[in-house]
Amino acid sequence: MTYDRLVCANCAAPVSEGRCPVCRASRERLQQQAGGIFAQLSPAMLVALMIALFAVGVLLHQTV
Repeated sequence: MTYDRLVCANCAAPVSEGRCPVCRASRERLQQQAGGIFAQLSPAMLVALMIALFAVGVLLHQTV
């Protein structure tokens, strides 16, 4: 989940704006957690990657 859609319960502003200390802390925590390799990929790219891996698996299975 990206923080640009989250609304702060403390100040009712978007977390991405960082208006209050709670927003800023949440934004910082979410940015640190988003460091994974798959977090950088869009959902469409993940689906394309899964389809490609499935196709490679089918091809390898047919050649054996």
